[in-house]
Amino acid sequence: MIDYCILGSGISGSTIANLLSKSSSVEIIDKARGIGGRCSSKKFTKNLNFDHGLQYFSSKNYKFARFLKKLEKNKILKEWSGNHLDFTFKKKISYSKLIGKKGNNDLNKFLISKIKKKFNTEIIKITNQKNYWELHSKFKTIRSKNLIITFPFPQTKKIAKSYLKKNFNNMKINMVPNITLMISQKGGNDIPISSIKVKGKYISWVANENSKKRFFNKRTLWTVQANEKFSKNIINTFKKKRNYFSNLMMRELAQLLNINNKNLKVFGIHGWKYSYSNFKTNYESYWDKNIRLGICGDWFIGAKAEHAWLSAHSLFKKIKKNPPKN
Repeated sequence: MIDYCILGSGISGSTIANLLSKSSSVEIIDKARGIGGRCSSKKFTKNLNFDHGLQYFSSKNYKFARFLKKLEKNKILKEWSGNHLDFTFKKKISYSKLIGKKGNNDLNKFLISKIKKKFNTEIIKITNQKNYWELHSKFKTIRSKNLIITFPFPQTKKIAKSYLKKNFNNMKINMVPNITLMISQKGGNDIPISSIKVKGKYISWVANENSKKRFFNKRTLWTVQANEKFSKNIINTFKKKRNYFSNLMMRELAQLLNINNKNLKVFGIHGWKYSYSNFKTNYESYWDKNIRLGICGDWFIGAKAEHAWLSAHSLFKKIKKNPPKN
C-alpha cells in the first residue's frame, strides 16, 4: 500500500509529492490528461502552444525566489524578456518574469519526474478506514495510508466535508473564475509586445506566446484572459455561447493592438471555475494526524504560484512535526 496518495498535480501537489517522496512512497492522481493543474499548456500542434493558465513565475518570498533561481540555473526555467506593458498605470513593468523552457508545467515535471502518477482518473468519493484511505474513481478503488488533497477549496470541501474539522469546514472563501481565450493572428511578428496588463471592458491580460521563443510560427499566438467581472458573468454559460463571448474578447484585442480582427482566429476558449482566491485564510495548510488527512493549495495564502509552493512546504513541516497516527 502506498504511503501518501496526492490528489492533484499542480504546484502544491507536485511540491508536497517531491518533499514526501524523499522518505515515503508517493503516488499522484489527477483527473486531467497530464501534469500541471493551472500550469498546464494547451498544445494544438508542435508550434501551436498556449500557456492558458498560469502566465509566469515571479516571487516576493526569498525562499521561493531561491528555488526559482535554482530552476533557472538548471535550465528548467528561463527569463521571459521583451516589452511587458501595464496599461493600468501606463508604464513598463521592469520586474523579472520566468517561464518554463518548453511550457510552464516544466516546473511540475521537474519536481515529480521520478514519482508514480495516474492521470485521467477522477476521484469521486473518499472513505476513511481504520488505518488507510479508500479513494473511489468510476472504475476502481485505490488504497493509501495517508491522503493529501490539493484541490481548490470548494472541491476539497465537496469531497472531504465529513472529515474536516468544523472551523475549517465553515470558512467562507471566495474563489474567482477566469476565462482564457487562445487566438492566432495572421502575421503580426513585428508587434514588439510580450504582454499587456489592461483594464478593458472584457479583458485584463494579453500574452504574446511567440515572444517566449519556444517555437517559430508565421502566425502570432495570443493568450487573452478576461477580467474578473466578465469571467464571473459568463463562467456558467460560456460553453453554450462560446462563439459570441470569444468574439467580444477578440474584437477588444484587435482594438487594443490596433489590428484588423479579420486576421484573428480563435483556437480555443477555456474556463477556470476556481482560478484563484482573493481571500487569505488563517491557515497556510491543513493537517489532521488522527485521520491522516492533509490539504494544501495557493488559496490558503494568496493567488500566486509562490503561495501554492509555500502552502505545500507548510504542510510538509506539519507532517514532520506531527507524524500520522497509525
